[in-house]
Amino acid sequence: MMDYFSMTSHQSTKPSAQTSQWPVPADSVRYVVPEPIVRQLAHHPLTRELYPLAFGHYRRAAGHHMHREHHRDNLLIYCTDGKAFLNVAGEPYTVSAGDLLLLPAGASHRYTADPDNPWTIHWVHYTGPLAAEFGDYMGFDDNTRVLHLGRQPRLLVDFNGLLSVRQTGFRTKGLIHASNRLRQLLSAVPMNVDETSQARQAELDTLHNYMREHLEERLTLQQLAELSGLSPAHFATRYREQTGTSPIQHFLHLKVERACELLDTTSHTFADISRQLGYDDAYYFSRLFKKVMGKSPSDYRHTARH
Repeated sequence: MMDYFSMTSHQSTKPSAQTSQWPVPADSVRYVVPEPIVRQLAHHPLTRELYPLAFGHYRRAAGHHMHREHHRDNLLIYCTDGKAFLNVAGEPYTVSAGDLLLLPAGASHRYTADPDNPWTIHWVHYTGPLAAEFGDYMGFDDNTRVLHLGRQPRLLVDFNGLLSVRQTGFRTKGLIHASNRLRQLLSAVPMNVDETSQARQAELDTLHNYMREHLEERLTLQQLAELSGLSPAHFATRYREQTGTSPIQHFLHLKVERACELLDTTSHTFADISRQLGYDDAYYFSRLFKKVMGKSPSDYRHTARH
């Protein structure tokens, strides 16, 4: 049996989902967005930059296989159990539980579920002008087809958020909501990547808790590195790889967050707040505050916020 989009793709210039022809059992779901609604999503101002074409959840997908020589859309797959064998542009991969893979538009590929231990997956076909930008943002490129995330409950929540549109009768409003859930899913992937190593995440949590407990001090890179038992240079490099920023910059941002809280909730002068956060020179801290917040402390305090 051919999929709906396989039968109708020649009738529209809009991308259509090239879903597999795997027969879906009762405990799995395949949801294909009707072609007329795809055209609406492609033009609606709230969805035209990024929108889903099909999505679903396959449980122990025995016999699941696909070969796409000319892939028109983007396919994101999150494997939560089992295994599959993947080939993208001639490069072989083995996909296992905890792996997230992106097959971008134009990438020839084929995949086959392991016959002895077939994968369980959540997946979404999507397209739109922002699709490539989101691929880059998530950390995928020609050399990185698979991200090893481990079990990520938040990612499962986001995938299931797409499936919540089922049984709404293909209502446009529901699919506009699903399109924006898709944007949420993709934009959250880098945060999930940051949490892939439980040991390293535990180290970061300990370090960040230490920073929050010592906001009144002027911690140095040397002091923070000693907490991790690393040289300052090695510590700074590793921290940036994990977070995308420097440890001292993060510590400053925590101080500025606390300064904002005190400006909002107390009548303390900024000089008093600066001293509470380890800065005897309020003018110096004011410049740091403005660099982070884009406005001076006095402007921040007097900005109407509701």
